[in-house]
Amino acid sequence: MKKLNYILIGFLFVMSSSLFAQQESTFTFYKYHMNMINPAYAGMDNQTLGTSSIRTQWTGIVDAPKTQAVSFGTTLGHNLGFGVSVVNDRTFVEKQTFVGVDFSYKLQMSETIDLYLGLKAGGNFYNVNTSGLETYAVQSDPALGSISTFNPNLGVGAVLKNNKFFVSLSIPRILNTQNAKNENGYAMIATDRPHVYLSGGYDFDLNPSLVLKPSVLLRYVNGAPASLDLNTMFQIENNFEIGGTYRTDKAYAAMANITLSKRFVFGFAYEMSTRPELASAKNTNEILLQFKF
Repeated sequence: MKKLNYILIGFLFVMSSSLFAQQESTFTFYKYHMNMINPAYAGMDNQTLGTSSIRTQWTGIVDAPKTQAVSFGTTLGHNLGFGVSVVNDRTFVEKQTFVGVDFSYKLQMSETIDLYLGLKAGGNFYNVNTSGLETYAVQSDPALGSISTFNPNLGVGAVLKNNKFFVSLSIPRILNTQNAKNENGYAMIATDRPHVYLSGGYDFDLNPSLVLKPSVLLRYVNGAPASLDLNTMFQIENNFEIGGTYRTDKAYAAMANITLSKRFVFGFAYEMSTRPELASAKNTNEILLQFKF
């Protein structure tokens, strides 16, 4: 049964390698969690925000990918901002949690345009619990031992914006790190590679109560195809948004959110994949909760 063990190890290695393209978490409501990918958003516009999201993929499949995220941002005064974000990702036997602390500084470029610069410091807790795998071997194989690591990292970002448009560029994790190392000749390496995010958007006032809000988000990581999110939302009466997203790696979503009492935002997104290999998988649900202090 050793052969089956090696096949399982190979599967884990391939699965980890395939995460190069989307190793960092993907959210349909990314505009509400921008400080997770760009520390310059911490405390932007002198706001204090607390945001939480739950993203469940392939609903109904046991141990399918699930992501939870919590972020907080506030102003410290004197053009300084501070933020904290926690992202927990679980996919079958693999689990990783990234904790980051953000600092931002605002530079006034003109009467209407501001430039925000940000720095992120944090680390990633990575764990593979191989006890969840069935090997059908009489004795356990030491090659299938559990993996647990912690890797510190740094990130940078910048945002240019006014009350109508924004342009964002960031690398939330600059350092190349290894989640696991070669041990006893077994190949168990999963490398975190820096992701580059470029985003932008503009608000078009169609009439006094209706705003068209298109935006784009480009993700790039070395060794994998770039991914582009094309997002269009309609804002109605400043308290309701509805629209959709198309992702070039073969996914699209319908989404909506509502603002209650000018402080609480609730959103829901339903995402579908058009990849042939995921034809039998369930779709993805995402819930957004945000509170404006």
